[in-house]
Amino acid sequence: MSQFIDYGNLMHDAMRGLIQKVLENVQRDGLPGSHHFFITFDTLHPDVEIADWLSDRYPGEMTVVMQNWFEGLDVTNDGFTVRMKFGGTPETLYIPYDAIITFVDPSVEFGLRFESQEHDDETEDADDAEAPMAEDVPQEPIEAEVVSLDSFRK
Repeated sequence: MSQFIDYGNLMHDAMRGLIQKVLENVQRDGLPGSHHFFITFDTLHPDVEIADWLSDRYPGEMTVVMQNWFEGLDVTNDGFTVRMKFGGTPETLYIPYDAIITFVDPSVEFGLRFESQEHDDETEDADDAEAPMAEDVPQEPIEAEVVSLDSFRK
């Protein structure tokens, strides 16, 4: 049993659950009003499924916009599949929630940002400078454009 509550991962799980619920609503009812999403994801995530030419063009991360044309949205507990056009060519994408880096709905100024939780020593030193924490508590940085956990850190 762990010696501490892993708030970082618990919050990430909650935020991914929120994205799932939003996408389930869109799957059922379509996008309401002027809502639209900018979803940035890690193209190198092992469970991401995109066309080879897209992964070659976007090695590392890619942002898709769910707004004017998309179809076949299929939301599951682990991720979602959607068909979108790239340069007029329709492509099917599978994006697991774990691969999402940012989820933004600019129509209502809402956004979530997931920070990587894998750090080497140099990265941890840089993170410690931004948000100092007690030495015996592992730091797992979480930032969000709308919801920031930094205000709860001591």
